[in-house]
Amino acid sequence: MTTLIMLPHLGDIESKAVLKKTAKAHQALAELKGVVGSIPNQAILLNTLSLQEAKDSSAIENIITTHDDLYQSDSLARQFISLAAKEVHNYATALRRGFEQVQQTGLLTERHILDIQQCIEENDAGYRTQAGTVLKNQQTGEVVYEPPQHPDDIVNYMRNLEQFINDDQLCDWDDLVKMAVIHHQFESIHPFYDGNGRTGRIINILFLVKQNLLGLPVLYLSRYINQHKSSYYSLLQTTRNTNDWEAWLLFMLEAVEQTSQQTTVLIKQIRDLMQHHKIALRDKLPKIYSQDLINNMFCHPYTKIDFVANELQVSRQTAARYLDEIVSIGLLSKHKMGKDNYYLNDDLFLLLSAVGQKNLA
Repeated sequence: MTTLIMLPHLGDIESKAVLKKTAKAHQALAELKGVVGSIPNQAILLNTLSLQEAKDSSAIENIITTHDDLYQSDSLARQFISLAAKEVHNYATALRRGFEQVQQTGLLTERHILDIQQCIEENDAGYRTQAGTVLKNQQTGEVVYEPPQHPDDIVNYMRNLEQFINDDQLCDWDDLVKMAVIHHQFESIHPFYDGNGRTGRIINILFLVKQNLLGLPVLYLSRYINQHKSSYYSLLQTTRNTNDWEAWLLFMLEAVEQTSQQTTVLIKQIRDLMQHHKIALRDKLPKIYSQDLINNMFCHPYTKIDFVANELQVSRQTAARYLDEIVSIGLLSKHKMGKDNYYLNDDLFLLLSAVGQKNLA
């Protein structure tokens, strides 16, 4: 069994190549943080982009859902199109709750991490208490890593990780280097029976929020990891075996840089599309135009009568009329699914569906 080292006692891990890459990643992340602030209603990005991150993070664990199932599900009413869609929504809920806790406390604690995993898995099993957990090569079945087995060891490692996350005086590593180390350490502790990967990827984003590098948890790190899944798992293990951190750190920094750039482009596209829809709605349907109505169309790629009625405080009849009028000018399309009518923001849906399939430009 590989013996984990308590943090931050890893030696000098910030090589010249790592520091050079860190500067590029920070530049891209700073631009993303700035463009996030250009969207006046935070719920628009939280609702849409947190689901995108949830979808990609869940896909790493082979939990696959479609954009249609994802956006037609109603997490508030706990009505889900598929089991996979439910699991993805649970992840998005855990991400948003964790974000609220970090905002309120300025900390990312063991208790927060336990809450995140509980929300993802819908159980309160807590840390592993039984020995026997090993990580295997999915193709060969060979055991590649045995995480800490004794419950006391798991608790001690997690307390050390909590201190490392929250005490900036422990070491002077760059915050992005710290994020990569935190992720590696958490995945190596593997404290839970299930949900370790998804919980660890939420910790990545929340740490960036805690360090004020992100204003909202909207970075798609999981998209990059999913696209380079074999390298991700290989580098996790190689770093455990060799204690050579450079390749792992460069991988995670590249993930931050690329996904920051891609998410920045996407948010700018959403912002431009909102402006287009705002002008069209104001010019063609001035009697029903409101910013709240625009916000609804972009908070919910698939909106429906109940969403509009609740958010605009109007009757269902009025909400239905609004939506049908918007359909008549081509800003939404109407789809009958089961008992419900859904109103699809086609242009927004196409933008979100393209994420991860090609480089946005």
